[in-house]
Amino acid sequence: MSVLNADFAASDAGSRPAFRAYGDRRYFASLNGLRFLCIGAVLWHHSPANTLVTSPRLLERGFVGVDFFFVLSGFLITTLLLREERGTGRISLPGFYRRRALRILPAYVLLVTAMSAYWIGVKGYHDLAGMVPYYYAFLANFLKGDIPLLTITWSLSVEEQYYLLWPALLVVLPLAFRLRAGLLAVLIGLCLLAMLGLADWLDLPRLETAHAVFVLPGMSYMAILCGSLMALLLDDPAGFRWLWRLCGWRGAPLALFGALLLYLQLTPDSLLGWPALGMDVLMALCLASLVVREDHVLRPVLTLAPLARVGEISYGIYLYHLIGLHVANEGLARSGLAAPQAAWAVTLLYPLAAIAIAEASFRCLERPFLALKSGHAAGRGNPAPGR
Repeated sequence: MSVLNADFAASDAGSRPAFRAYGDRRYFASLNGLRFLCIGAVLWHHSPANTLVTSPRLLERGFVGVDFFFVLSGFLITTLLLREERGTGRISLPGFYRRRALRILPAYVLLVTAMSAYWIGVKGYHDLAGMVPYYYAFLANFLKGDIPLLTITWSLSVEEQYYLLWPALLVVLPLAFRLRAGLLAVLIGLCLLAMLGLADWLDLPRLETAHAVFVLPGMSYMAILCGSLMALLLDDPAGFRWLWRLCGWRGAPLALFGALLLYLQLTPDSLLGWPALGMDVLMALCLASLVVREDHVLRPVLTLAPLARVGEISYGIYLYHLIGLHVANEGLARSGLAAPQAAWAVTLLYPLAAIAIAEASFRCLERPFLALKSGHAAGRGNPAPGR
């Protein structure tokens, strides 16, 4: 036992300078590489080749890239808010909402406007017009259907709802770590119960309109809240010390990402309920292992320039990738290729189209707005929670 206590004492001693370094760090070098992995999983999930590959099960779960984006967003937003509060004594909600609007709205409004005009005004699907206000109000996650090529905007709605509520809760809650962590734990528990059928148990009335059904938050909200809880833990000396023991060794990212992949391979067909919570916790731990120290074993890979650049513009890639997929499908439909070959050709080509559109959007549309964000250089502010 004395040897074990000595090991813990040495770990705790090492955590103190690591905690100071973490608090002073303005840029998490590996996170754009993580964004690359997330967007790569999403691109694979929506590719036609994905339907041709039925094993291993892991390859059927590219959709969890969105959940990792949620965990990352919750972590970064909460980290920024906590550091602002510690540095200035308060959180400026107008400042926060201004920064989020400058980051999110230009590309999002362009996409929603262009796709709505195309499918309703040009293609003549006038029955879709009633959905348009839901997109502008960031309520797409409650829609019964979708305007084509806007299906992915449900996740932006989840994030915007989180951006609206969580910073305001931080402002009104006392600074006590336990109170804030306790609230997050309760909210995560409610999301878990919602996935397990809380609305049916309580026989809650359904709020329904012609185009939407409003339901209790579930899996996606739980992921973003788990990221927020990880940020809160890492911002607290005791929480950081505990996580340092678990994630503070150089090889931790390799071990934790390996555990996540194994988990996704072995868990049941449905990732709702408890399996979703286990996945979110593993993702949060993977993220922690990338930020508690900069010299981890995956840093040389995750900081490669091409990967980091794709990660930096991943918000645009996510927004526009269904357009790239549509263009690639339409183009190769006339190629005469057999179905399997065409599917693989589209899978290879459409990410390039999405990256090209996103790069043009970043340079011509998004970067001028990012330059207006107080305290951030255009496109380089970090933690940069664009997604």
